[in-house]
Amino acid sequence: MTEDSLTFADPDQILLLFGAQDRYLRQVREAVGVGVTIRGDQLRLHGTEEQIRRGLAVFTELRSILEKQGELRDTEVEGVLGMAKSAAAGEAATALPGEMIDLLEKARRVHPRSRGQADYVRAIRDHDLVFCEGPAGSGKTYLAVAMAVNALRQELVRKIVLVRPAVEAGEKLGFLPGDMLAKINPFLRPLIDALSEMLDYEQVRRYIERDVVEILPLAFMRGRTLNETFIILDEGQNTTVTQMKMFLTRLGNGSRIVVTGDSTQTDLPPEVTSGFGDAIRKLSHVEGIATVKLTGRDIVRHPLVKKIVEAYDEGPDSGPARSKGRS
Repeated sequence: MTEDSLTFADPDQILLLFGAQDRYLRQVREAVGVGVTIRGDQLRLHGTEEQIRRGLAVFTELRSILEKQGELRDTEVEGVLGMAKSAAAGEAATALPGEMIDLLEKARRVHPRSRGQADYVRAIRDHDLVFCEGPAGSGKTYLAVAMAVNALRQELVRKIVLVRPAVEAGEKLGFLPGDMLAKINPFLRPLIDALSEMLDYEQVRRYIERDVVEILPLAFMRGRTLNETFIILDEGQNTTVTQMKMFLTRLGNGSRIVVTGDSTQTDLPPEVTSGFGDAIRKLSHVEGIATVKLTGRDIVRHPLVKKIVEAYDEGPDSGPARSKGRS
């Protein structure tokens, strides 16, 4: 059993760090397994060397967030702990704060919560074109939008363009009420939701009104060249080869493109080749282009989502054997 400590400039910060009724403290203890006591302005950690190392990394990052914005949010604590759990499983190759995304909006930051997510963020930072394949809930769209907001706030780009193919998944567009914009709104809603989680509603509205942020169907991209723009194509598996080529050639000077998709959830007819997989095969070895594959280990939604994805990946006959008799 070893011991180490972390000093706080203001002892009251320790109480904020622990959360209401020590909720955050309990989460850290469960995730890291380290013992914690308070002595004045110090947080004393007890446990094995590995537990203390991980505990110091978690509490240091939480202290940094607290000092910057004066409070902690559930999502921030969950993000830091998610990375800590990944590190314990041998999935994280860098320090916890290494790939965090500063939204420059009231001290908000987005935390990659797995090795795969950290690699994805790093790829976006280092390349002008990134393909990300992963299952539902792995953060591929959310992290791309966060990186777009970061680039906009740092004036690395002038605008953000969020794109989705309007492919029907069983339902028919013609039966939806309203004009064309109303009909395509459900397809674009996930991108709007991701943006709204990161920025205040009024800020999002101003960006859209001033054309700083565009959210539009893929078909509306034809004929355009976008300079100094961060472009995200979501649900890329629902593009045809021709559509994907059209989209990728919209890339202008000073722009970046992120294409996300899940090859297991294509809504294209069986006889149509997906432009997403085709582009990855053709372009993955081109300099300046990166391909990232997220897995079930990177799923960060409700714990049941990971189990649901795994069950479907195993195939239709993977459940318990059914009785041959009548019930």
